[in-house]
Amino acid sequence: MSRINTVTADTANAEQQALFEAIRSQLGMVPNFLKVFANSPAALRAFLGLHGIANAGSLDAATRERIALALAQQNSCEYCLSAHTAIGRGAGLPNDEIAANRAGTSQDAKAAVAVKLARSLAEHKGEITTAELMEARNAGFSDGDIVEIITHVGMNLLTNILGKASRVEIDFPKVALA
Repeated sequence: MSRINTVTADTANAEQQALFEAIRSQLGMVPNFLKVFANSPAALRAFLGLHGIANAGSLDAATRERIALALAQQNSCEYCLSAHTAIGRGAGLPNDEIAANRAGTSQDAKAAVAVKLARSLAEHKGEITTAELMEARNAGFSDGDIVEIITHVGMNLLTNILGKASRVEIDFPKVALA
């Protein structure tokens, strides 16, 4: 049971209902972590706005999911690990790639650099080395791509923290942390 209220269709006010309808129209469901976010419609709008804008960037869906999987495992967020395993499969990631992502790498050489950089950003709270930036550039990431990796790290840290703090009920096929 969630330690922070999970807003439901029955308890949602008009603003929360409108946000849920927008989410449902895009996803076909309202994931429980967004129902926790809905306690603050302003926070939910902020997250949805950043998520939508960041997903329209240069990083492909598979790389975004690789980053999310690596950080969910690194930050021990079972909700996010479960959600991004399902979403990652939907983005075409096979089980062996998901396992590699959870371990902090990828079978794709360029994506492996993005995952490694994302984990380092999270672990060192942004204090990465010039060598790490050069490795990303040498792998073909532009400064814009690097900023997007940083943005996705920030978004994933936010959801990992929300998932862990709330202990929100997992509404995806459950995946245990390693």
